[in-house]
Amino acid sequence: MTQVTVSEGTRVYLNFSVSLEDGSEVDTNFGGDSVQLVIGDGSLLPGFERLLFGMAPGERQMFVVPPENAFGQPNNNNVQYVPRKQFDDDADLEIGLIFSFADASGGELPGMIIAFDDDEVTVDFNHPLSGRNILFDVIIHRVVPEEIH
Repeated sequence: MTQVTVSEGTRVYLNFSVSLEDGSEVDTNFGGDSVQLVIGDGSLLPGFERLLFGMAPGERQMFVVPPENAFGQPNNNNVQYVPRKQFDDDADLEIGLIFSFADASGGELPGMIIAFDDDEVTVDFNHPLSGRNILFDVIIHRVVPEEIH
């Protein structure tokens, strides 16, 4: 029997961690139950998914994922200037604080305060990990062909 490896449409059971190059951990499920996902279902960014192709159960690898394949490069158009009066008077503004803003479709969009004064607040809507190399450590536990319904 041929061992199934990770490919488009397979269900994969894995543990992973996402870290920055300085070693600070962003997310992990090591030490817990594995997660499962179907390759191509949008659970993982495509740049992370492609790295798993060909991996077999029991295999563990550490990848360095450049910004272009992870969270992108920062875009200056994602830095917006918001009138200070749009924030509550009692809002305690601090550099690095994340606020939730309504986007055009009525959803929520997080933005980080990067500067402010009495008149204006500068908000960065870039993903906090944009522009960063990401360390992606992954171990594959099981790979099964996904049933097509």
